[in-house]
Amino acid sequence: MISAPPDAANVALNEDLGSPLSLVDAIEVVIDSLDSDDSAMVNHGQTGHLWKFQYGSVQVFVQLSGSTEDDVLTVWANVLSLPVKNEGALMRHLLELNWNNTLEAHFAINEGQVAVMSARSVADLSAGEISRAITLVAGIADDHDDRLQAEYPAA
Repeated sequence: MISAPPDAANVALNEDLGSPLSLVDAIEVVIDSLDSDDSAMVNHGQTGHLWKFQYGSVQVFVQLSGSTEDDVLTVWANVLSLPVKNEGALMRHLLELNWNNTLEAHFAINEGQVAVMSARSVADLSAGEISRAITLVAGIADDHDDRLQAEYPAA
């Protein structure tokens, strides 16, 4: 089971104390608490916001497509490049991890990369949910990337 990094528990995201944080502010507070080597970068564009930061041995990406109820918060971190030897065993392993170990996050494949990801509509999204999504993806990815790379070498 994945435990939250200790700094994440200290992030001040209490919406009951004065005015609530904006989605962007809440994301930046969480990233600031998790960024292991002060590497965070952000791109604010017409199609939303994209952050990238280092957490342990993985790069974590956070994308906020906008602030309407139809927009989405997506968090992901790549853990393994494909193809690998014994992909069938890898797929079974990832499905088992999805069942037992990933909570609201999950392993997925995108553009030849195995990633840990979480996505959620911003409708009624709280600062606590933002913190949990980013913390889960970062923690799970960092806990599994080295092991998966060692167990499933490139083909």
